[in-house]
Amino acid sequence: MVTFHDERTYEDGEVIVSEGEAGAEMFIIQSGRVAVSKRTADGDLHLATLERGDFFGEMSLLESQPRNATVRAVGPTKLLAIRSGELLMKIRRDPTFAFELLQRMSGRIRLLDEEIARLSSLSGSRPQIKTLP
Repeated sequence: MVTFHDERTYEDGEVIVSEGEAGAEMFIIQSGRVAVSKRTADGDLHLATLERGDFFGEMSLLESQPRNATVRAVGPTKLLAIRSGELLMKIRRDPTFAFELLQRMSGRIRLLDEEIARLSSLSGSRPQIKTLP
């Protein structure tokens, strides 16, 4: 049987994915934590700390776009890497996985919406949000 996923381990501070690089897999955190950051004109901006059960890298996998952020291990970290073929098989075998994935992605969007509104009220300006195609 062909496998499309593998377990990987990382040490504290080790870069797992780098912003701008091509990505063909997502990761589920099996143990440990990761820090997600994005480059800005003022330096790296910390976006999130993710823990066991969380996932990242799904944007590159789903959209076939370069990585949107850099992710580093915080302490010893074990990840399950899933490539696109395995993701489709996993969803077919366990549809609740897709629902959980969508729930977490929706939660992330909700937090981003709240942060945009908060920042907008602080600056007094209205951000221009692109409409989806």
